Amino acid sequence: MSVKISARQVLTAAGWRHNAKVTIDDSGTISEISDDDAQSDQSVGVLLPAMSNVHSHSFQRAMAGLAERRGPNAIDDFWTWRKVMYRFLDVLSPDDIEVIAAQVQMEMLEAGYAAQAEFHYLHHGPGGVSYDQIDETSLRHFEAAQLTGIGYTHLPVLYMRGGMDGRALEGGQLRFGCGLDSYEALHSSLGARLERLPSDFRLGVAPHSLRAVPIEGMHVAVRLGEGGPIHIHAAEQVKEVQEVKNALGSRPVAWLLENMDVDERWCFIHATQMQPEETLDLARSGAVAGLCPITEANLGDGIFDGERYLGAGGRFGIGSDSNVRIGLAEELRMLEVSQRLHGKRRVVLTDEETPSNGRKLYEGAARGSTQALGRNAGEIKVGALADLVALDDDAIAIAGLSEDAVLDAWIFAGGDDIVSDVWSAGRHMVSGGRHVHRDRIVPAFSETIVRLRGAV
Repeated sequence: MSVKISARQVLTAAGWRHNAKVTIDDSGTISEISDDDAQSDQSVGVLLPAMSNVHSHSFQRAMAGLAERRGPNAIDDFWTWRKVMYRFLDVLSPDDIEVIAAQVQMEMLEAGYAAQAEFHYLHHGPGGVSYDQIDETSLRHFEAAQLTGIGYTHLPVLYMRGGMDGRALEGGQLRFGCGLDSYEALHSSLGARLERLPSDFRLGVAPHSLRAVPIEGMHVAVRLGEGGPIHIHAAEQVKEVQEVKNALGSRPVAWLLENMDVDERWCFIHATQMQPEETLDLARSGAVAGLCPITEANLGDGIFDGERYLGAGGRFGIGSDSNVRIGLAEELRMLEVSQRLHGKRRVVLTDEETPSNGRKLYEGAARGSTQALGRNAGEIKVGALADLVALDDDAIAIAGLSEDAVLDAWIFAGGDDIVSDVWSAGRHMVSGGRHVHRDRIVPAFSETIVRLRGAV
């Protein structure tokens, strides 16, 4: 049975329409966009194409706020934060992983995301002990996604070594480790299971980084990808860049572009440490830069060279990475204001063709993020998945505004509390600003997080 949504304003692939109706067929696809004739199932204020979240480590949501104390050496950075994360790993069970994933996905949906890419490397138990099912922890994410109704792309991570010198994994890293044979077995098992899951669920690959995956492993991961999404951490930290350069003779982004067949399937996560020519080359490749501004700021990763990259036509998506905060408008705002602080100017990431900063950011992120997930969405057009987000046009942040001004005000002066409804492949999972299963998901997470905080 089709569903008809009328909206006072709709941002379609062809531009803004007023008093329009979007029809969703029973496959979760947009089948028609027409003038509103008052024969709709629901009426909303502002209807937008929903974004996808390109990068998430869901389990880290439960440790948010636990790594905000200065260490004894008086210099805290990504590497000291990572030590806290490894300690936290010692107490997580598969049940915990599923509960946390459901909370994260619920919060993403309520923030306005319709889909998520999970960069999943927590494969084993504490100490690296294997579960009876090779894909045990991946299945917990599948279960969470079926409960929350989020569109889902699973990216099992290949993680083989502790650094470019080939040192063995140790401590918390033991839960991540995969040899090539075990990774192939994991990917094969997940592919078979995906056939019984919702049709918009996707499977990709994620060689963790050049630091953690030797060249042979890179090629195996890409081969297993078989045309699906390929995500990789690249050039997040100065120390990482130097380690790769010392071992391979090139910086990580430059090496990947020179030695791998990088195309539209690839998503380079972070890429905050690039030289200008790397930035231009990545923009020209057709790959997506997976930017996580809140986490990158929290970890002190640095500022992505957004002006140069977007000026060269680069594609980008937004992710919440560590999930220290999940805020769609805040991610886009952080991306732009970081450019303003760096360049001491205003309204940086836009152009004369699209002078609205909010619209340029939102449409770019919507299209780039869905590309990175291998998802036919990111625009409201016939034939696309019905990934839709509605904003309450009575909310103070956007009241009385129209078209591009709505996006400018939401992103730079508002928050995600004005999200009223979200559909993921036609599944109506947020209504009145609340996830339909919130009363089931939140109590389980509350109990879990209190117990985990007492154990670390």
